[in-house]
Amino acid sequence: MSAARLIARDELRLMARNRVAVIALILLVLLTLVAVLSSWSHQRGIAELRARHAAVAEQAFDAQPDRHPHRMVHYGHFIFRPLGALAAFDPGVDAFTGNSMFLEGHRQNTANFGDVRQSSLLVRFGQLTPAFVLQVVAPLLLIFLGYGGLARETERGTLRLLMLQGVSRGQVVRGKLLALGTVALLAGLPAMIGFVLIAGQPDALALPMLVIALGYLAWLTLWVVAILLVSAVVRRSRDALLALVALWAVAVVLLPRVAPDVASAVVPLQNRLQTDVAIARDLRAMGDSHNPDDPHFAAFKAQVLARYGVSRVEDLPVNYKGLLGLEGERLSSDLFERYAGQSYAAQESQNALVEAAGMLSPAIAIRSLSMAAAGTDFAGHRRFLEQAEAYRYALVQRLNRLQANAVSYADDTAKDAGADRRKRIDAGNWQAMPAFVFAAPDGATLARGAVPALLIVLGWLAVAAALLMLATRQLGARR
Repeated sequence: MSAARLIARDELRLMARNRVAVIALILLVLLTLVAVLSSWSHQRGIAELRARHAAVAEQAFDAQPDRHPHRMVHYGHFIFRPLGALAAFDPGVDAFTGNSMFLEGHRQNTANFGDVRQSSLLVRFGQLTPAFVLQVVAPLLLIFLGYGGLARETERGTLRLLMLQGVSRGQVVRGKLLALGTVALLAGLPAMIGFVLIAGQPDALALPMLVIALGYLAWLTLWVVAILLVSAVVRRSRDALLALVALWAVAVVLLPRVAPDVASAVVPLQNRLQTDVAIARDLRAMGDSHNPDDPHFAAFKAQVLARYGVSRVEDLPVNYKGLLGLEGERLSSDLFERYAGQSYAAQESQNALVEAAGMLSPAIAIRSLSMAAAGTDFAGHRRFLEQAEAYRYALVQRLNRLQANAVSYADDTAKDAGADRRKRIDAGNWQAMPAFVFAAPDGATLARGAVPALLIVLGWLAVAAALLMLATRQLGARR
């Protein structure tokens, strides 16, 4: 047996004799199993609840009686964001962004009913998920198990004895790495097993799963190397523990909390009220379809009359009010898209600043990697919003076309007792409307979004390994 393996075996035996270390490892395994089961159960319940509500909303829309099409425009429709298979491993921003939207004409609503607004404030500080355990708890356990790996040998003078017996510095470090790496694998194995079980669903994608597994392997390896690096540089075990706990607190707790606040201050984002006021102001400046003297809609009316070769709207073969609805919705949707684009650009800039902070804290990078590969990051939320808006616009315009083609202008403007009945169209038109179907991204798209963060984590690992190699050369040289 090589010297490195003997040192690793002795180090593991020493850890096994430490009751605190054994209990901590057992507790971590139990915590991971609880996180896996609770997260899987929670996400499965959410998925079933959303599917049930989506079916009820679709049934309620289809069950509407004979109505005027424009009444259905204002009746609206609820849609819900479906969850991917990997959301149970890392729910990402889903708890904060909301999961349902109310779609209606003339308005672009936001997603509602996020878990944070409906649950305890503890949700804001991290949900108990396998990703949370691997990102936050596992590194802390490794610190308490490995902080004295090299500092203890230097402090007690046993390193000199090993070197006198022909053991090289590199063999000592490799043995310690092997021992602490074994513990890291044991600590991460339950989460990875749970990850495989959670992801073993029909819509699971192999490539994002591979990226997540590789990312967390690099993350735990980084902590193993960093712990031994500090233990090699610091002279006393107590100082190594204090330095590592401080490093964990700054890198894992402080910077991931501060970075989003700094990004928000650097790139301000308009709130919903400010956006609504700006949109209303622009809509007034754009034109009023109810004002016959409005320049835009007066020109629109002239174009319509010229296209059909008539001089009055009453002579049009289609309902002019439906055409107005089509034009008005087109204008307002273009405006909604412009403001949404500005908001997306600002949020992308904020996220870019946060991800750049991954150069200072690999914890930010591993979180970005985990959410991107799971499809639960901001890009996933934006994907839902954009598809929801496209569906809303198509639905409203289809209803406007029904008003233009299925309701006559004479009936639409009539005021007699039977006019209301004549304006209604058959309820079968609502049942013919296509349901909202979310187009989930493929595995290559999710994996590609996680690659930049993976490179950052691997870069941190390479730097830490290089520094450990330099520290190994000086190991035991101090008196």
